[in-house]
Amino acid sequence: MNRVVDSDVFDAVNHLFSFPENLEKLMFHPRSSDHTTNQIRSNSIPVDILDAPKDYVFYMDVPGLSKSDIQVTVEDENTLVIKSGGKRKREDGDEEGCKYIRLERKAPQKLIRKFRLPENANVSAITAKCENGVLTVVVGKHPPPPKPKTVEVTIS
Repeated sequence: MNRVVDSDVFDAVNHLFSFPENLEKLMFHPRSSDHTTNQIRSNSIPVDILDAPKDYVFYMDVPGLSKSDIQVTVEDENTLVIKSGGKRKREDGDEEGCKYIRLERKAPQKLIRKFRLPENANVSAITAKCENGVLTVVVGKHPPPPKPKTVEVTIS
């Protein structure tokens, strides 16, 4: 029975984090003619979300992108938006007259992911770093509200 409860909680949290992109898929269903081969759908960008005691941590694979290529913002007070234009500089040869013979590595693709943050997320305490092709976004949590006290009053 405990696994069922854990599964239900996991499903609820997962649904909460993916709500905006699911809504976007329903409202703006992409047409095949609108897509180019360089664009990537938001569902295929791998993201891990960790619910830690003091914060939420998002891990996203962004190979080939530097921190200046990535924008992390908050929209509508509780929607975390991570996006990139998907451009990469090509390495130039040291000598004049160098040119590429073959270009097989794909350039990073445009990406956008949106996550609805829970009510206890502190949007003023968001940090992000990009290292070794992994973007890590940390969203702090507000402390839980104090539980109401029950005071027993004796009747005289």
